[in-house]
Amino acid sequence: MTAAYLVRHSDEQEALQPLREALARREDPTSHKTYPGHVTCSAIVIDRHDRVLHIHHRILRKDLLPGGHIEAADTTLPDAALRELQEEAGIPSSALATLNGYADIPFDIDVHDIAANPDRGEPRHHHYDFRFAFHLLGERKMHLQPEEVTDFQWLPFPEVTAPTIASKLALLHRSTSS
Repeated sequence: MTAAYLVRHSDEQEALQPLREALARREDPTSHKTYPGHVTCSAIVIDRHDRVLHIHHRILRKDLLPGGHIEAADTTLPDAALRELQEEAGIPSSALATLNGYADIPFDIDVHDIAANPDRGEPRHHHYDFRFAFHLLGERKMHLQPEEVTDFQWLPFPEVTAPTIASKLALLHRSTSS
């Protein structure tokens, strides 16, 4: 999946070098106990008004895409993103359609630093976040997970908090509107 992504986004080879190194190690890159980093998954949910769902994460105090760690029951990376979306925002996979051309490839992959969390015994590490894109079919009422999420908002493409996603969405929008 990473190789296919890098064929499409060859300009990201250097930025994804830490992920490629992690994939070459013996440890399971999908286990949240693997350090110096591990794979996470997020859902880019696009509504009919070309806005992207962001949740306000209680602990991190940031607006983020719904997502998180992979669990043993997740059979694929997109399944992990969909499970996290259902848990955090109450949107089931039946309310979504995969973004055309992205059924088997992430829309974006990001490497970002996570601060140490001594309360959880976690050292500073990386998240290799595989971000899968979906169209929301119709309107949905949100059912937020109060343990992790305090609020949500729909942001227009130019205001999406992840710059790589915002730029890719702008390119996608230009190519589909011409």
